[in-house]
Amino acid sequence: MNLDVLKRTLRVKEIFFSLQGEGARVGTPNIFIRLAGCNKNCSFCDTDWKDGIEYTLDNLISVISRYPCSSIIWTGGEPTLQLDEEIVELFKEEGFYQAIETNGSNPVPIGIDYVSCSPKEGVTIRDLWENFNGRQLDEFRYLITTDSIKEIDKQLPGIENLPEATYYYISPMFDGFTYVPDVVNACVDYLKSKYNWFNKYSSKTWRLSVQIHKIIGIA
Repeated sequence: MNLDVLKRTLRVKEIFFSLQGEGARVGTPNIFIRLAGCNKNCSFCDTDWKDGIEYTLDNLISVISRYPCSSIIWTGGEPTLQLDEEIVELFKEEGFYQAIETNGSNPVPIGIDYVSCSPKEGVTIRDLWENFNGRQLDEFRYLITTDSIKEIDKQLPGIENLPEATYYYISPMFDGFTYVPDVVNACVDYLKSKYNWFNKYSSKTWRLSVQIHKIIGIA
């Protein structure tokens, strides 16, 4: 190991130990490391990603090693603004499984074990292909908001036009810790209306992902 890498820093908004609340890894215990900073300013964002505290990597490893868990989720903000392959390799050498939640605007460092992409405002299909074509991509999660429920077909990209992933999800937005019923119903109706098309014409299928952590009231 290059000991100099331990002196490098990350700007961290918060660190907490909880269960993954959405997507294919829902229910699994993870150490969430929320990195500060984002290259988007989405109107529907419910996360405080500004400011943060500088941690050396040595100090960060010491802090998360106190938890009885060896699985990390790098989240944000947008974690690819700070993470790189040297940092990912360091945490791999320390024995940590690493997942990432990204908006898809940048490539993900090689070495991440699980990649979840939730494209946000301004991230185009071309961006996704440039960043993920031929690279690991485990799941897409598209947020459905009150502004998009009347025309979900127009808001969602054609699933056949997206880079290859293992799972494709739509996720109804929350209002605080409460689901917006109209959005949930629209998502359910959309998936039911597409059932025959998915099964007849495509092996790629949109699925529903709800934010279980908000339903049961955990971080």
